[in-house]
Amino acid sequence: MKQTDEFRLFVKEHAGDDLTRLLLSASRYPSVDVPFAVEQIASRRQIKDKLPVWYTNDALLFPSKISAEQCSSEQTALYKQRLVEESDTLCDLTGGLGIDSYYLSLKARHITYIERFPAYCEAARNNFSVLGADNITIVEGDSTELISRVPEISIFYIDPARRGEGNKRVYALQDCEPDLPALLPELFRHAPKVIAKLSPMADIQMTLDLLPGTTAIHILSVKNECKELLFVVERNAEVESPVIHCVNYNSNGREESFVFTLHDERRQELHLAGLIRKYLFEPNASLLKAGAFKSVAARFGLEKLQVSSHLYTSDIPVDDFPGRRFVVEEVYPFSGKLCKRLDKEIPQANITVRNFPLSVEELRKRTKIADGGDVYLFATTLVNGDKILVKCHKF
Repeated sequence: MKQTDEFRLFVKEHAGDDLTRLLLSASRYPSVDVPFAVEQIASRRQIKDKLPVWYTNDALLFPSKISAEQCSSEQTALYKQRLVEESDTLCDLTGGLGIDSYYLSLKARHITYIERFPAYCEAARNNFSVLGADNITIVEGDSTELISRVPEISIFYIDPARRGEGNKRVYALQDCEPDLPALLPELFRHAPKVIAKLSPMADIQMTLDLLPGTTAIHILSVKNECKELLFVVERNAEVESPVIHCVNYNSNGREESFVFTLHDERRQELHLAGLIRKYLFEPNASLLKAGAFKSVAARFGLEKLQVSSHLYTSDIPVDDFPGRRFVVEEVYPFSGKLCKRLDKEIPQANITVRNFPLSVEELRKRTKIADGGDVYLFATTLVNGDKILVKCHKF
């Protein structure tokens, strides 16, 4: 994994090329390792938006495209710094591309990066050196066999691989590698705290049952797409209901945050709306993943349209609502007759379906409404069972 000025220039000049054609023309560039260059170009395409600082540094190396696909984004990696103290010594059991190790090293006292693939370790040595991260120790090997040999630490960090045999994606925590629930007792023999990065598809309640001692859950979304679940698990902790932090970074980079507990959620009273009021609210992806359906309504004085609709309404604008906010223009009772004429009034709209019998694609086909524009159309169900379309614009 060596880079020369010629290699870096080659990667930069061919950044937009068709990579299959570039591989086939490798004989034209005898002094360049073209397959390795193609791997770098493909990896850089993966990280362009989620790791802008790394993308602009042409001295960094990427051991595989899949490592770039699966790594944390810059925003979520920076967020994890909040979970550690400056005095902490941390062991990253699943080093990978090293994004989390690097960003955690900017705050924690020392990081031990463990990775079983030699190419990943080689890339990490290069990258940490380029970035000046001199408080990271790289250890090559199987982390499950090295736990007892790691110097004294305060936190284990783990991101279990979510791909099984044949590179098939898996979601159940026990099917990931390593098996965290089985490994947890061994981890607690060597450190009082474990931070686990899990699939955004993981079921929160089932995971809580598998990870006793969970004191906090952090649900991280970027541009309203749920990216990571972080479970903070502590040795001998007895917590009735862990604190859940719902965080979304919107398209402007602004952080939306909402904190609650499942215990709070269960005891909240839900107020349902008899009609659509002046404003409509849609919680961000982190709140929806967390199931903070009653808590968000209570916190902001909102009424929910229907138990399963996950849309809220009010006559009062809520500027700090963690999600999308709309001004209601019109409410249409849904019918086949409406579908035939609606495109005359609304030729283009952003359509969202919540608790409605048709998908977005089916509704768009029946109404012939084109995608895009400044109009937002919500298809949903009211508490009395009526199916409606709500025409809105953002505020």
